Amino acid sequence: MTDVALVCGKDGCIQSCKATGHAGFAAKGYDIVCAAVTVLLRTAMQVLDQTDGVTIQADATERGMLSFTVTQAALDKAERLICTADFLERGLQSLQSEYPQFVRLQKIVNE
Repeated sequence: MTDVALVCGKDGCIQSCKATGHAGFAAKGYDIVCAAVTVLLRTAMQVLDQTDGVTIQADATERGMLSFTVTQAALDKAERLICTADFLERGLQSLQSEYPQFVRLQKIVNE
């Protein structure tokens, strides 16, 4: 099972995302569910990393874990952070709906 925690502010801006565990849909290297989660998170990380005024800190030091935190963002980048949160939430919800025994999404909203 891959567990994903998506953390957003009450304004909808993404603050962090962390995926842990292997989906277990297929053998390592052939697992389409794991690959799909990885592609969603890496794409979101790359978009944020290439956005002026946004700084992220990523961690993939352990096998089966990928996380990132938005450490600094210019105020005028809120729309980009909201869109990234929406992108991840929709994509991960879709995977969870199609593969509920392999992906679990938890969205956390900080006050």
